[in-house]
Amino acid sequence: MRADRLVSLVLLLRQHGRLSATTLARELEVSTRTVLRDIEALSAAGVPVYAERGRRGGFALLPGFQTELTGLNHDEALALLVAGSRPGAQAFGLGAALASAMRKVVDALPESHRATAAGAAQRVLIDPETDLLARRLVAEEVPDTVVTEVRRAVFAGHRLRIHYAAVGQSPKWRTVDPIGLVTVRDQGYLLATRSGTERTYRLSRLLAAEELAEPAQRPDRIDLDRVWRERSTRFRTGGDQVTVLVRVSPTRREELVGTALAVVAEVTDADGWLRLEATFQDARHADWAVWQLAVDAEVLAPRWLRDSLRERAAAIARRYER
Repeated sequence: MRADRLVSLVLLLRQHGRLSATTLARELEVSTRTVLRDIEALSAAGVPVYAERGRRGGFALLPGFQTELTGLNHDEALALLVAGSRPGAQAFGLGAALASAMRKVVDALPESHRATAAGAAQRVLIDPETDLLARRLVAEEVPDTVVTEVRRAVFAGHRLRIHYAAVGQSPKWRTVDPIGLVTVRDQGYLLATRSGTERTYRLSRLLAAEELAEPAQRPDRIDLDRVWRERSTRFRTGGDQVTVLVRVSPTRREELVGTALAVVAEVTDADGWLRLEATFQDARHADWAVWQLAVDAEVLAPRWLRDSLRERAAAIARRYER
């Protein structure tokens, strides 16, 4: 909305001083022509914004101008700034709204606390794009038009028509009753029911979405955290899952646990290695997970998995004998 954009424009000028029309357009995700029209609207409303011409020119506010936003202390604002650095909002198409909200949070602070809070937030990094081994953690991208329709239907309590591409199937149109949105490790999910049956849809597999006018058939109140835990449990205990008894070096434990669906039991052997009973989605998943650990893991059971890993290792040894 234009009113929100005008407020964001004022806050940008307050926090950064003089800014060019090009920079403002980039921050607000609009055209420079729109920025110039907004500047005129602010001037007409009595906001003391003026233009400075020249190579280093731009727009600025008269010194001493201040908006009235109160109620946040230093630690509260810092908590919001740190939380705002998490990528979850991007998964639901709220990135621009989050940036605007963070500008308002900073502006709400007293002058004496503004710089320290913003500086402190810059010293906290949450969920970076790569880990210590330089493995890139790629967030899934969902078209804005799709995620906006999904978000509107969820919040308004309306039914939703989606064009969904399930794994191994041709895309199909479905009409669902949306319950809520969940983001896990930068992956977004839509929790819904279809014909009374619980369904979970990955947002990145949505090709199109359309909010319908009819109300969704869903409870007025819901414990989304509980619903997600229940669905996760059912997922881990269904399908062609396999349980593996494996010895692993303590230095590689987190890698194995991070790829397994669940760890049923764990003990420490006399040599310090860990003996884990872990569940994997299927045989291929188990084979891949243990193979990544090379000599830092040893499968004790089942026998077929030991044979599979031995045959793969022997094939690689033969290759390098030549």
